[in-house]
This record gives sequence, structure tokens and C-alpha cells, in this order.
Amino acid sequence: MVKFLKQNKAVIVLQGRYAGRKAVIVRNFDDGTRDRPYGHCLVAGIKKYPSKVIRKDSAKKTAKKSRVKAFVKLVNYQHLMPTRYTLDVDLKDVVAPDVLQSKDKKVTALKETKKRFEERFKTGKNRWFFTKLRF
Repeated sequence: MVKFLKQNKAVIVLQGRYAGRKAVIVRNFDDGTRDRPYGHCLVAGIKKYPSKVIRKDSAKKTAKKSRVKAFVKLVNYQHLMPTRYTLDVDLKDVVAPDVLQSKDKKVTALKETKKRFEERFKTGKNRWFFTKLRF
């Protein structure tokens, strides 16, 4: 069987708190681990999407509307829907599976992920990833 859930692939989370949110795969665990004996992956995604910016907005308001909130989570493959898009944001050095063990490590990883997502949003690349799903 062909492995199509690879690193940097944009996916949509289908179940749980972040259902309907877009995320990107950071690391795969095809064969599972001891505590999660099923195929799963580590994803970083968007908890709160940036708002629409209009021309008459001030610089301060534009900066506020361009903010992104991120999440990091281990998700079962069954609960992900792959898309045709890939996102070339390098999160492997920031987000690792051991980050989820302690609160302070997770907070620092979330801040760095948020920063990298906002940088990507401001360059104007991967526009689809930063828009809400309409359904």
C-alpha cells in the first residue's frame, strides 16, 4: 500500500476538539508505539484562523487580525483527511513527541509554531491553509 500521509502534508482533523481544523503532519508513526499501538502522527495545526483584513484597517488592527493560534496533537490516522496540499514549514526541530509530556515544553513549542505559521501567513504563501473550512 502506498504511504500518502507523509511529513508536511496538509490534513483536516475529523474528530475531537479540533474537528474541521487544518493541520500539517510533523512526524509519522506508521506502525504505532507501545502506548499507541495503531498508526498515528504528530500534527501541528491552526486553532484560531486569521481574520479578514480590509484596506481601511489601521496597522495595529491589521496586526491583530493576522494573528494565528496553533495546536500540537497526536492524532490517529483514522481521524485525519489528507488533502492535495503540502506546507513547507519546518516544524520538526520545534515540535517533537516528547514535547507533549510536560506543560512548559508544550507552551514553548506552541509559541514557536504560532510564530512560524504567522510568518508563513504574512508572506502570502499557502493561502488555502489559512482560510476557514466552509461547509
